[in-house]
Amino acid sequence: MPLGAYIRQKLFDGELTPRRTRGNAPVKDHAALGKVLGALGASRLSSNLNQIAKAAHMGALPVTPELEQELSEACTSVRNMRADLMRALGFRQSEGPS
Repeated sequence: MPLGAYIRQKLFDGELTPRRTRGNAPVKDHAALGKVLGALGASRLSSNLNQIAKAAHMGALPVTPELEQELSEACTSVRNMRADLMRALGFRQSEGPS
C-alpha cells in the first residue's frame, strides 16, 4: 500500500471513498473529437493565418471590409473548434483553461 493511502486510511479510520483518477484516455466524446480533427484537416486556417501574419509583418496588409469579415469568421471557427475540443476532453462550458 502506498504511504499516502496508508496515512489516509489511518487518519479517517479506514472509511475512505475510492480516489477518482483520470485514466489513460481523457477523451469523453470521440465523435466530437473526430468532428474537430476533421474540421482542422479540411480547413486552411493555419495556412491563411500564416499568410496574413507575413503580410502584416511586411506592412503590406490592406485592411478591407472583406479582410475584416474573413478574420471574424476565422476567429469564430477557432472558438467553435476550441469549444468542441473542450467538450470532447470532458470539460463543461465553465471549466478548463481559458
